[in-house]
Amino acid sequence: MSDLYQGFTQSAIGKQVTRLLGLPTPTKLERYRAGAPLVTGTVAVGGRGRLADSLVGVLESLGIAAVEQDGTTPADGTTYKGLVLDATGLTSSDELVALRDFFTPLLRSLDTCPRVVVIGTPPELVEHGERVAQRALEGFTRSLGKEIGRGGTVQLVYVAPGAEGAVHSTLAFLLSPKSAYVSGQVIRIGAHGATTSGPVDDWLHPLEGRVAIVTGASRGIGEQIARVLHRDGATVVGVDVPQAAEELQSVMKEIGGDHLLLDITAKDAPQRIARHLKEKHGGVDVVVHNAGITRDRKLANMAASSEKGDRFEQVIAVNLTAPERITRELLDQGVINDNGSIIGVASIAGIAGNVGQTNYAASKAGVIGLVDSLADELDRGITVNAVAPGFIITQMTAAVPFATREVGQRLNAMAQGGLPVDVAETIAWYASPGSTAVNGNVVRVCGQMMLGA
Repeated sequence: MSDLYQGFTQSAIGKQVTRLLGLPTPTKLERYRAGAPLVTGTVAVGGRGRLADSLVGVLESLGIAAVEQDGTTPADGTTYKGLVLDATGLTSSDELVALRDFFTPLLRSLDTCPRVVVIGTPPELVEHGERVAQRALEGFTRSLGKEIGRGGTVQLVYVAPGAEGAVHSTLAFLLSPKSAYVSGQVIRIGAHGATTSGPVDDWLHPLEGRVAIVTGASRGIGEQIARVLHRDGATVVGVDVPQAAEELQSVMKEIGGDHLLLDITAKDAPQRIARHLKEKHGGVDVVVHNAGITRDRKLANMAASSEKGDRFEQVIAVNLTAPERITRELLDQGVINDNGSIIGVASIAGIAGNVGQTNYAASKAGVIGLVDSLADELDRGITVNAVAPGFIITQMTAAVPFATREVGQRLNAMAQGGLPVDVAETIAWYASPGSTAVNGNVVRVCGQMMLGA
Protein backbone atom coordinates (compact mmCIF):
# COMPACT_ATOMS: atom_id res chain seq x y z
CA MET A 1 0.00 0.00 0.00
CA SER A 2 1.39 3.38 -0.98
CA ASP A 3 2.08 6.35 1.26
CA LEU A 4 0.16 9.15 -0.45
CA TYR A 5 1.76 11.90 1.63
CA GLN A 6 5.27 10.66 0.85
CA GLY A 7 4.42 10.61 -2.84
CA PHE A 8 3.10 14.17 -2.60
CA THR A 9 6.32 15.43 -0.96
CA GLN A 10 8.33 14.11 -3.92
CA SER A 11 6.29 16.10 -6.47
CA ALA A 12 7.30 19.58 -7.60
CA ILE A 13 4.43 21.33 -5.82
CA GLY A 14 4.80 19.06 -2.80
CA LYS A 15 8.42 20.05 -2.36
CA GLN A 16 7.42 23.72 -2.37
CA VAL A 17 4.56 23.24 0.10
CA THR A 18 6.56 21.15 2.57
CA ARG A 19 9.46 23.60 2.45
CA LEU A 20 7.22 26.62 3.05
CA LEU A 21 5.25 24.98 5.89
CA GLY A 22 8.15 23.13 7.46
CA LEU A 23 6.43 19.77 7.03
CA PRO A 24 8.34 16.47 7.22
CA THR A 25 9.71 15.13 3.94
CA PRO A 26 10.24 11.40 4.34
CA THR A 27 13.03 9.85 2.31
CA LYS A 28 12.11 6.82 0.22
CA LEU A 29 13.79 3.99 2.11
CA GLU A 30 16.07 1.52 0.37
CA ARG A 31 15.01 -2.08 0.97
CA TYR A 32 16.86 -5.27 0.21
CA ARG A 33 16.31 -7.09 -3.08
CA ALA A 34 16.98 -10.81 -3.30
CA GLY A 35 20.42 -11.53 -4.71
CA ALA A 36 21.70 -7.98 -4.25
CA PRO A 37 24.93 -7.28 -2.33
CA LEU A 38 24.41 -6.49 1.34
CA VAL A 39 25.89 -3.00 0.95
CA THR A 40 26.28 -0.92 -2.21
CA GLY A 41 29.06 1.44 -1.29
CA THR A 42 31.87 1.68 1.24
CA VAL A 43 31.74 1.49 5.03
CA ALA A 44 34.23 3.53 7.07
CA VAL A 45 35.52 1.87 10.24
CA GLY A 46 37.24 3.51 13.19
CA GLY A 47 37.76 3.54 16.94
CA ARG A 48 39.85 1.58 19.37
CA GLY A 49 38.91 -1.43 21.40
CA ARG A 50 38.43 -5.16 21.32
CA LEU A 51 37.13 -5.31 17.74
CA ALA A 52 39.11 -2.53 16.08
CA ASP A 53 41.69 -4.77 14.41
CA SER A 54 39.15 -7.26 13.07
CA LEU A 55 36.28 -5.10 11.81
CA VAL A 56 37.55 -4.47 8.28
CA GLY A 57 38.15 -8.20 7.83
CA VAL A 58 34.71 -9.04 9.20
CA LEU A 59 33.02 -6.70 6.73
CA GLU A 60 35.10 -7.90 3.80
CA SER A 61 34.16 -11.51 4.63
CA LEU A 62 30.53 -10.41 4.15
CA GLY A 63 31.32 -8.89 0.77
CA ILE A 64 31.19 -5.34 2.17
CA ALA A 65 33.84 -2.85 1.07
CA ALA A 66 35.44 -1.29 4.16
CA VAL A 67 38.18 1.24 4.88
CA GLU A 68 39.76 2.44 8.08
CA GLN A 69 39.01 6.06 8.94
CA ASP A 70 40.48 8.16 11.73
CA GLY A 71 37.73 10.78 11.68
CA THR A 72 39.34 13.20 9.22
CA THR A 73 37.20 14.98 6.66
CA PRO A 74 37.30 12.85 3.49
CA ALA A 75 38.52 14.12 0.16
CA ASP A 76 36.07 15.97 -2.08
CA GLY A 77 33.41 13.68 -3.48
CA THR A 78 34.13 10.76 -1.16
CA THR A 79 30.94 9.28 0.28
CA TYR A 80 30.27 6.45 2.69
CA LYS A 81 27.29 4.13 2.89
CA GLY A 82 27.98 3.31 6.50
CA LEU A 83 30.08 4.13 9.54
CA VAL A 84 31.15 1.67 12.25
CA LEU A 85 32.88 2.87 15.41
CA ASP A 86 34.43 0.50 17.93
CA ALA A 87 33.81 2.27 21.25
CA THR A 88 34.60 -0.71 23.47
CA GLY A 89 37.86 1.00 24.41
CA LEU A 90 36.13 3.96 26.11
CA THR A 91 36.64 3.56 29.86
CA SER A 92 35.77 6.99 31.27
CA SER A 93 33.38 9.82 30.56
CA ASP A 94 36.09 12.22 29.40
CA GLU A 95 36.90 9.79 26.58
CA LEU A 96 33.41 10.16 25.09
CA VAL A 97 34.73 13.06 23.01
CA ALA A 98 36.01 10.31 20.70
CA LEU A 99 32.43 9.98 19.44
CA ARG A 100 32.43 13.56 18.20
CA ASP A 101 35.95 13.30 16.83
CA PHE A 102 35.05 10.31 14.66
CA PHE A 103 31.53 11.17 13.50
CA THR A 104 31.44 14.95 13.06
CA PRO A 105 33.91 15.10 10.13
CA LEU A 106 32.15 12.21 8.36
CA LEU A 107 28.41 12.82 8.74
CA ARG A 108 28.21 15.24 5.81
CA SER A 109 29.87 12.65 3.59
CA LEU A 110 27.19 10.02 4.02
CA ASP A 111 25.20 8.68 1.09
CA THR A 112 21.39 8.48 1.13
CA CYS A 113 19.95 5.89 3.56
CA PRO A 114 23.23 5.44 5.43
CA ARG A 115 23.84 2.99 8.26
CA VAL A 116 25.69 3.90 11.45
CA VAL A 117 26.73 1.34 14.07
CA VAL A 118 28.48 1.98 17.39
CA ILE A 119 29.95 -1.06 19.14
CA GLY A 120 30.28 -1.07 22.92
CA THR A 121 30.54 -3.36 25.94
CA PRO A 122 27.39 -4.26 27.94
CA PRO A 123 27.52 -1.80 30.87
CA GLU A 124 26.34 -4.45 33.32
CA LEU A 125 29.52 -6.43 32.63
CA VAL A 126 31.95 -3.65 33.57
CA GLU A 127 32.40 -1.34 36.55
CA HIS A 128 33.05 2.24 37.67
CA GLY A 129 33.99 4.77 34.98
CA GLU A 130 33.84 2.21 32.19
CA ARG A 131 30.22 1.44 33.03
CA VAL A 132 29.43 5.15 32.97
CA ALA A 133 31.03 5.64 29.56
CA GLN A 134 29.45 2.56 28.01
CA ARG A 135 25.98 3.46 29.25
CA ALA A 136 26.40 6.94 27.77
CA LEU A 137 26.55 5.37 24.30
CA GLU A 138 22.80 4.72 24.44
CA GLY A 139 21.91 8.40 24.69
CA PHE A 140 24.38 9.26 21.95
CA THR A 141 23.13 6.71 19.42
CA ARG A 142 19.45 7.33 20.06
CA SER A 143 19.90 11.07 19.63
CA LEU A 144 22.00 10.70 16.49
CA GLY A 145 19.30 8.42 15.11
CA LYS A 146 16.79 11.26 15.42
CA GLU A 147 18.98 13.81 13.67
CA ILE A 148 20.79 11.84 10.98
CA GLY A 149 17.95 12.19 8.42
CA ARG A 150 17.89 11.10 4.75
CA GLY A 151 16.59 7.65 5.65
CA GLY A 152 19.59 6.89 7.85
CA THR A 153 19.67 4.53 10.81
CA VAL A 154 21.83 4.42 13.93
CA GLN A 155 22.28 1.41 16.24
CA LEU A 156 24.25 0.46 19.33
CA VAL A 157 25.61 -3.08 19.51
CA TYR A 158 26.88 -4.19 22.91
CA VAL A 159 29.34 -7.07 22.44
CA ALA A 160 30.21 -9.08 25.54
CA PRO A 161 33.86 -10.00 26.09
CA GLY A 162 34.50 -13.27 24.28
CA ALA A 163 31.79 -12.64 21.67
CA GLU A 164 33.92 -10.57 19.32
CA GLY A 165 33.78 -13.31 16.67
CA ALA A 166 29.97 -13.48 16.70
CA VAL A 167 29.19 -10.09 15.14
CA HIS A 168 29.01 -11.06 11.46
CA SER A 169 25.27 -11.74 11.21
CA THR A 170 24.32 -8.62 13.15
CA LEU A 171 26.57 -6.31 11.13
CA ALA A 172 25.27 -7.87 7.90
CA PHE A 173 21.74 -7.00 8.99
CA LEU A 174 22.35 -3.55 10.42
CA LEU A 175 24.54 -2.27 7.55
CA SER A 176 22.24 -3.54 4.80
CA PRO A 177 18.84 -2.32 3.55
CA LYS A 178 17.33 -5.24 5.48
CA SER A 179 17.26 -2.94 8.52
CA ALA A 180 15.58 -0.06 6.66
CA TYR A 181 13.00 0.68 9.38
CA VAL A 182 15.08 -0.28 12.43
CA SER A 183 16.84 2.61 14.16
CA GLY A 184 17.81 3.79 17.63
CA GLN A 185 18.07 0.20 18.89
CA VAL A 186 20.35 -1.36 21.48
CA ILE A 187 21.36 -4.95 20.70
CA ARG A 188 23.33 -7.29 22.94
CA ILE A 189 25.56 -10.05 21.59
CA GLY A 190 26.85 -12.72 23.95
CA ALA A 191 25.17 -11.28 27.04
CA HIS A 192 22.97 -14.38 27.52
CA GLY A 193 24.06 -17.89 26.66
CA ALA A 194 26.43 -18.52 23.77
CA THR A 195 29.23 -16.14 22.86
CA THR A 196 29.98 -17.85 19.55
CA SER A 197 28.02 -17.92 16.31
CA GLY A 198 27.14 -20.84 14.12
CA PRO A 199 28.62 -21.18 10.62
CA VAL A 200 26.92 -19.53 7.64
CA ASP A 201 28.00 -21.06 4.34
CA ASP A 202 26.01 -18.70 2.12
CA TRP A 203 25.11 -15.20 3.31
CA LEU A 204 22.47 -14.93 0.57
CA HIS A 205 20.77 -18.12 1.83
CA PRO A 206 21.71 -18.38 5.53
CA LEU A 207 18.67 -20.55 6.37
CA GLU A 208 19.38 -23.27 3.79
CA GLY A 209 18.37 -26.65 5.20
CA ARG A 210 16.48 -25.20 8.17
CA VAL A 211 12.78 -25.61 9.01
CA ALA A 212 10.72 -22.67 10.23
CA ILE A 213 7.19 -22.54 11.59
CA VAL A 214 5.24 -19.28 11.38
CA THR A 215 1.85 -18.79 13.03
CA GLY A 216 -0.65 -16.44 11.39
CA ALA A 217 1.11 -16.97 8.07
CA SER A 218 -1.77 -16.52 5.64
CA ARG A 219 -1.50 -12.76 5.12
CA GLY A 220 -0.04 -9.46 6.29
CA ILE A 221 3.12 -9.57 8.38
CA GLY A 222 2.94 -13.35 8.77
CA GLU A 223 2.88 -13.88 5.02
CA GLN A 224 5.92 -11.65 4.58
CA ILE A 225 7.78 -13.49 7.32
CA ALA A 226 7.12 -16.77 5.51
CA ARG A 227 8.28 -15.34 2.19
CA VAL A 228 11.51 -13.83 3.57
CA LEU A 229 12.43 -16.99 5.48
CA HIS A 230 11.83 -18.97 2.29
CA ARG A 231 13.97 -16.49 0.32
CA ASP A 232 16.77 -17.12 2.80
CA GLY A 233 16.53 -20.87 2.23
CA ALA A 234 14.16 -22.18 4.91
CA THR A 235 11.37 -24.71 4.50
CA VAL A 236 8.36 -22.93 5.99
CA VAL A 237 5.45 -24.51 7.85
CA GLY A 238 2.62 -21.99 7.90
CA VAL A 239 -0.03 -22.18 10.61
CA ASP A 240 -3.38 -20.42 10.64
CA VAL A 241 -7.03 -20.91 11.53
CA PRO A 242 -9.23 -23.08 9.28
CA GLN A 243 -11.09 -19.96 8.08
CA ALA A 244 -7.85 -18.82 6.40
CA ALA A 245 -7.25 -22.15 4.68
CA GLU A 246 -7.45 -20.91 1.09
CA GLU A 247 -5.06 -17.99 1.65
CA LEU A 248 -2.61 -20.07 3.68
CA GLN A 249 -2.51 -22.93 1.21
CA SER A 250 -1.95 -20.48 -1.66
CA VAL A 251 1.02 -18.82 0.05
CA MET A 252 2.59 -22.12 1.08
CA LYS A 253 2.14 -23.60 -2.39
CA GLU A 254 3.86 -20.58 -3.91
CA ILE A 255 6.93 -20.88 -1.66
CA GLY A 256 7.03 -24.67 -1.56
CA GLY A 257 6.10 -24.83 2.11
CA ASP A 258 3.92 -26.97 4.35
CA HIS A 259 0.82 -25.88 6.25
CA LEU A 260 -1.17 -26.75 9.34
CA LEU A 261 -4.71 -25.54 10.00
CA LEU A 262 -5.70 -25.12 13.63
CA ASP A 263 -6.70 -22.66 16.32
CA ILE A 264 -3.53 -22.05 18.36
CA THR A 265 -5.64 -21.50 21.49
CA ALA A 266 -7.13 -25.00 21.30
CA LYS A 267 -6.24 -27.26 24.21
CA ASP A 268 -4.44 -29.76 21.99
CA ALA A 269 -2.79 -27.22 19.66
CA PRO A 270 0.73 -27.46 21.18
CA GLN A 271 0.68 -31.26 20.94
CA ARG A 272 -0.62 -31.23 17.36
CA ILE A 273 2.06 -28.76 16.30
CA ALA A 274 4.80 -30.77 18.01
CA ARG A 275 3.62 -34.01 16.42
CA HIS A 276 3.38 -32.47 12.94
CA LEU A 277 6.89 -31.01 13.13
CA LYS A 278 8.43 -34.25 14.40
CA GLU A 279 6.67 -36.58 11.99
CA LYS A 280 6.93 -34.50 8.81
CA HIS A 281 10.13 -32.53 9.33
CA GLY A 282 12.12 -34.26 12.06
CA GLY A 283 12.00 -31.14 14.22
CA VAL A 284 12.12 -27.39 13.75
CA ASP A 285 14.88 -24.77 13.74
CA VAL A 286 12.91 -21.51 13.79
CA VAL A 287 9.69 -20.86 15.72
CA VAL A 288 7.95 -17.56 14.95
CA HIS A 289 4.98 -16.61 17.13
CA ASN A 290 3.34 -14.09 14.83
CA ALA A 291 -0.41 -14.80 15.14
CA GLY A 292 -2.21 -12.02 16.97
CA ILE A 293 -5.52 -10.21 17.29
CA THR A 294 -6.82 -6.89 18.57
CA ARG A 295 -10.09 -6.26 20.40
CA ASP A 296 -9.72 -2.57 21.17
CA ARG A 297 -11.84 -0.73 23.70
CA LYS A 298 -11.11 1.47 26.70
CA LEU A 299 -10.84 -0.55 29.86
CA ALA A 300 -13.85 1.20 31.45
CA ASN A 301 -15.96 -0.22 28.61
CA MET A 302 -14.40 -3.68 28.55
CA ALA A 303 -16.70 -5.55 30.90
CA ALA A 304 -16.51 -9.34 30.98
CA SER A 305 -18.71 -10.83 28.29
CA SER A 306 -19.43 -14.24 26.82
CA GLU A 307 -21.84 -13.11 24.11
CA LYS A 308 -19.14 -12.82 21.43
CA GLY A 309 -16.20 -13.89 23.50
CA ASP A 310 -14.43 -11.88 26.14
CA ARG A 311 -12.33 -9.09 24.59
CA PHE A 312 -9.68 -9.21 27.27
CA GLU A 313 -9.38 -12.98 27.53
CA GLN A 314 -9.38 -13.53 23.77
CA VAL A 315 -6.46 -11.21 23.18
CA ILE A 316 -4.39 -12.63 26.03
CA ALA A 317 -5.16 -16.19 24.89
CA VAL A 318 -4.10 -15.70 21.26
CA ASN A 319 -1.25 -13.24 21.66
CA LEU A 320 0.43 -14.55 24.78
CA THR A 321 -0.87 -17.74 26.38
CA ALA A 322 -0.77 -19.73 23.12
CA PRO A 323 2.89 -18.81 22.39
CA GLU A 324 3.78 -19.73 25.97
CA ARG A 325 2.10 -23.13 25.75
CA ILE A 326 3.43 -23.95 22.29
CA THR A 327 6.97 -22.96 23.20
CA ARG A 328 6.92 -25.03 26.37
CA GLU A 329 5.61 -28.09 24.53
CA LEU A 330 8.23 -27.84 21.79
CA LEU A 331 10.99 -27.45 24.35
CA ASP A 332 9.76 -30.23 26.62
CA GLN A 333 9.51 -32.65 23.70
CA GLY A 334 12.87 -31.62 22.27
CA VAL A 335 11.29 -30.63 18.96
CA ILE A 336 13.40 -27.48 18.61
CA ASN A 337 16.75 -28.46 17.14
CA ASP A 338 20.13 -27.44 18.54
CA ASN A 339 20.95 -23.77 17.83
CA GLY A 340 17.29 -23.13 17.07
CA SER A 341 15.51 -19.78 17.36
CA ILE A 342 12.31 -18.79 19.17
CA ILE A 343 11.01 -15.43 18.00
CA GLY A 344 8.04 -13.52 19.36
CA VAL A 345 6.20 -10.65 17.73
CA ALA A 346 5.55 -8.05 20.43
CA SER A 347 4.51 -4.46 19.70
CA ILE A 348 5.49 -0.90 20.49
CA ALA A 349 2.16 -0.84 22.36
CA GLY A 350 3.64 -3.32 24.82
CA ILE A 351 6.46 -0.85 25.53
CA ALA A 352 4.79 2.56 25.38
CA GLY A 353 1.10 1.65 25.83
CA ASN A 354 -1.80 2.84 23.72
CA VAL A 355 -5.29 4.22 24.37
CA GLY A 356 -7.94 1.53 24.12
CA GLN A 357 -5.39 -1.29 24.06
CA THR A 358 -4.86 -2.32 27.66
CA ASN A 359 -5.54 -5.92 26.68
CA TYR A 360 -3.34 -5.85 23.58
CA ALA A 361 -0.52 -3.94 25.30
CA ALA A 362 -0.57 -6.37 28.23
CA SER A 363 -0.30 -9.32 25.84
CA LYS A 364 2.57 -7.80 23.89
CA ALA A 365 4.46 -6.75 27.02
CA GLY A 366 3.99 -10.36 28.10
CA VAL A 367 5.75 -11.51 24.93
CA ILE A 368 8.73 -9.43 26.04
CA GLY A 369 8.41 -11.06 29.45
CA LEU A 370 8.55 -14.47 27.76
CA VAL A 371 11.88 -13.48 26.21
CA ASP A 372 13.19 -12.32 29.58
CA SER A 373 12.06 -15.49 31.32
CA LEU A 374 13.59 -17.90 28.81
CA ALA A 375 16.83 -16.15 27.78
CA ASP A 376 18.92 -17.64 30.60
CA GLU A 377 16.98 -20.92 30.82
CA LEU A 378 17.52 -22.28 27.32
CA ASP A 379 20.30 -24.69 26.46
CA ARG A 380 21.64 -26.45 23.33
CA GLY A 381 22.33 -23.05 21.78
CA ILE A 382 18.62 -22.20 21.43
CA THR A 383 17.89 -18.46 21.47
CA VAL A 384 14.80 -16.38 22.21
CA ASN A 385 14.23 -12.84 20.96
CA ALA A 386 11.36 -10.57 19.95
CA VAL A 387 10.51 -7.81 17.52
CA ALA A 388 8.27 -4.91 18.52
CA PRO A 389 6.70 -3.37 15.41
CA GLY A 390 5.53 0.23 15.41
CA PHE A 391 3.25 1.65 12.70
CA ILE A 392 3.38 -0.95 9.93
CA ILE A 393 1.31 -0.30 6.81
CA THR A 394 -1.11 -3.21 6.41
CA GLN A 395 -4.75 -3.75 5.51
CA MET A 396 -5.54 -3.33 9.19
CA THR A 397 -3.87 0.08 9.51
CA ALA A 398 -5.43 1.18 6.23
CA ALA A 399 -8.78 1.06 8.02
CA VAL A 400 -7.60 3.49 10.71
CA PRO A 401 -9.13 7.00 10.35
CA PHE A 402 -7.03 9.21 8.07
CA ALA A 403 -5.92 11.77 10.67
CA THR A 404 -4.96 9.11 13.20
CA ARG A 405 -3.13 7.15 10.54
CA GLU A 406 -1.13 10.17 9.41
CA VAL A 407 -0.05 11.01 12.95
CA GLY A 408 0.96 7.39 13.54
CA GLN A 409 3.09 7.33 10.41
CA ARG A 410 4.86 10.65 10.95
CA LEU A 411 5.83 10.50 14.64
CA ASN A 412 9.09 8.69 14.07
CA ALA A 413 12.56 9.68 12.94
CA MET A 414 11.79 8.56 9.37
CA ALA A 415 8.40 10.31 9.18
CA GLN A 416 6.74 7.27 7.57
CA GLY A 417 5.20 3.92 8.31
CA GLY A 418 7.08 0.67 7.94
CA LEU A 419 6.22 -2.31 5.74
CA PRO A 420 5.57 -5.92 6.74
CA VAL A 421 8.86 -6.90 5.10
CA ASP A 422 10.71 -4.75 7.65
CA VAL A 423 9.44 -6.97 10.46
CA ALA A 424 10.21 -10.07 8.40
CA GLU A 425 13.82 -9.04 7.74
CA THR A 426 14.43 -8.53 11.46
CA ILE A 427 13.04 -11.97 12.21
CA ALA A 428 15.22 -13.51 9.50
CA TRP A 429 18.29 -11.98 11.18
CA TYR A 430 17.32 -13.55 14.51
CA ALA A 431 16.72 -16.86 12.73
CA SER A 432 20.14 -17.02 11.08
CA PRO A 433 22.56 -19.65 12.41
CA GLY A 434 25.03 -16.78 12.55
CA SER A 435 22.92 -15.19 15.31
CA THR A 436 23.36 -17.86 17.98
CA ALA A 437 24.97 -15.26 20.28
CA VAL A 438 22.03 -12.88 19.78
CA ASN A 439 19.79 -13.87 22.68
CA GLY A 440 17.35 -12.09 24.98
CA ASN A 441 16.85 -9.05 22.73
CA VAL A 442 13.75 -7.01 21.92
CA VAL A 443 14.26 -4.87 18.81
CA ARG A 444 11.72 -2.23 17.84
CA VAL A 445 10.84 -2.02 14.15
CA CYS A 446 9.32 1.44 14.37
CA GLY A 447 11.50 3.92 12.49
CA GLN A 448 12.54 5.14 15.97
CA MET A 449 9.40 6.58 17.43
CA MET A 450 9.78 10.15 18.65
CA LEU A 451 7.65 9.74 21.76
CA GLY A 452 6.89 7.04 24.31
CA ALA A 453 9.75 4.61 23.64
